[in-house]
Amino acid sequence: MEVTERGWVHSIRPLGKILFVVLRNRKGLVQLTFKKKDDEGLFKLAKTLNLEDVIEVRGIEVPDTISKIGREIIPKELKIISRAEQPLPIDVTGLTQALLPTRLEWRPLDLRKRENLAIFKVQASIVEAAEKFLREKGFIQVFTPAIIGGVSEGGADVFEVDYFGKKAFLRQDPQLHRQLLMVAGFEKIFEIGPSWRAEKSHTTRHLCEHRGIAIEMSFIKDEYDVIKLEEDLVHHIVSFVIRKNKEDLELLGVELEEPKKPFPILEFPEIYNILEKLGKKIPYGEDYDRESEVLLWKYVKKEYDNDFFFVNRFPFAVKPFYVMRVDEEPFWARSVDLLYKGLELSSGGQREHRYEKIIEQAKEKGISLDSIKWFVEHFKYGAPPHGGFNLGVERLTMQLLNIPNIREATLFPRDPERYLP
Repeated sequence: MEVTERGWVHSIRPLGKILFVVLRNRKGLVQLTFKKKDDEGLFKLAKTLNLEDVIEVRGIEVPDTISKIGREIIPKELKIISRAEQPLPIDVTGLTQALLPTRLEWRPLDLRKRENLAIFKVQASIVEAAEKFLREKGFIQVFTPAIIGGVSEGGADVFEVDYFGKKAFLRQDPQLHRQLLMVAGFEKIFEIGPSWRAEKSHTTRHLCEHRGIAIEMSFIKDEYDVIKLEEDLVHHIVSFVIRKNKEDLELLGVELEEPKKPFPILEFPEIYNILEKLGKKIPYGEDYDRESEVLLWKYVKKEYDNDFFFVNRFPFAVKPFYVMRVDEEPFWARSVDLLYKGLELSSGGQREHRYEKIIEQAKEKGISLDSIKWFVEHFKYGAPPHGGFNLGVERLTMQLLNIPNIREATLFPRDPERYLP
């Protein structure tokens, strides 16, 4: 059967009067076998090829090939579309591994590695699965502003933007506008898009720009409705990736299992006791730290044999003004994090929908009411009980695929030192 393939020269192996060239494209690898006796001119042209040249080949596919690649073509025609300058700045095959900063400097070349394509095919499936699940549940997709006139979290870690001579900011989270859509009566919405945080953090899990699958829904009973939705969503996503990305997971050496439901729910203040038994003392009323996240994961793994778990009822003192407190125990908030393999994937819970309570909590947090008037004023006119969460796309990709650095789960990562390419 005659076929045409286009792609990049992945490897070249001369063997006397035979030349083996491996072509790489998004479908995988295919071996091109050039024989001098078949076409000396074609053989001579093939010998001029360099690694990463872009080529087009037309030929006969070998039906019962013995090639370890899996596919083999005997070329009849070769077209060199684009030459790759030599030497290459990084080794695209990955045999000679460059340091991550160098790879990110040459990210388009680095992304040519088959393993990197596999990572982002999985990431695409994560988003595809989420969209399908949420639409089937009656959620509609929305797009909220990326430029806002006031900070959304009340913190200082924001990127300032000159907005026609006025001070504006890149959003830290589409949180508040999602809530306004609950006031508007949209009831069930989701948004997939970027957020920004101007944190000078150099950890392997932080980015200055990240993407999230953000959900908000109305008429919930409490935060446990939010927990149940997120549990079902994440279970669906992982199951979808297992089915759709089998070859990608094999290439990456990753074995995934469907998460066990229900995900365990750990709650404050009992978390303080759990951590103390594990040798970690956290002062009552304070948030836990990174080490605690890992300790809690090990605890959950041992007690429940699960890598996913929720943390609920954080101290209100460590949470934003818009979260709902537990009325009978206002020290605690209906604030929920989802963790996976010891890393926070999302933050959410039930929001405060009562105008007087929002004002009271903003004052308690020391937030200027003028700065949030654009948000809170609308709650005077009827708001349903609502809640939601924002699931980090890069973090979920990173943890599913056991990637050590979140930058490798990001096409073009943005951190305190990098905003190019």
